[in-house]
Amino acid sequence: MIEGQEIIDFHGHVGPWDVYGMYDDDSAMVKAMDAVGIDRSCLFNIFHPDGTSGNDQTAAFVARHPDRFVGFAYVSPLMPERIEKELGRAVDELGCVAIKIYPPYSTWKMTDPVWDPVYAFADDRGLALISHTGPEETCQPEQVGIVAARFPNANFVVGHAGNMEPFRTQAIEAAQANKNVYLETCSTFREPGVVERLVTEAGADRVVFGSDVPLMDPRSQLGKIITAGISDDAKRLVLGENAKRLLGMNYSQ
Repeated sequence: MIEGQEIIDFHGHVGPWDVYGMYDDDSAMVKAMDAVGIDRSCLFNIFHPDGTSGNDQTAAFVARHPDRFVGFAYVSPLMPERIEKELGRAVDELGCVAIKIYPPYSTWKMTDPVWDPVYAFADDRGLALISHTGPEETCQPEQVGIVAARFPNANFVVGHAGNMEPFRTQAIEAAQANKNVYLETCSTFREPGVVERLVTEAGADRVVFGSDVPLMDPRSQLGKIITAGISDDAKRLVLGENAKRLLGMNYSQ
């Protein structure tokens, strides 16, 4: 580990997902974080289409360990009349500092106008927004690049960096074309050299560490960053400094 480095995990979940053995246990999550030296985990709940119930659960989960957890707001166009109100409540009242979307739970591509109220909110507030990406038709990384160009004051984080080819290349190209696009590292679809490629082709200042805790084991997800053939300065950026910059004034020590 790099001495003095604060590690921020940009991708974590609240809420049970029994089919995958994912359980809602804050103590177990803190234990997993401690085992590998993760200082803070950014968390969101994607299991409630209106966002309200899930955001309340996220806020309660974060409140149990406010020095270790950071809450992200979740909304969905399945209930479009609630998007702006719920984002305002989640950020202004619950203390959420960024936004998560999960397009595979809908029928609309990320480029569909139904998502625009979410992007406009992030753009108005200068917030980061992370989306699942991969082979799913609703959220291939090239779509992130299209949206990012339309909403330049928001920062878009490509969850899983596309997961696999050719979508990983799409993610890199989206970051190359847009200064407000970042790539996040958690994935089970990783061959040796992927972290090095993300840093080399997108830039060390555009890659953020994520583990998908508790769905994935943070040990392997963090290990591929620590052991990557990149400089210590690049590792510092990926492991925490880029996340701090993305969260900006919404992030407090």
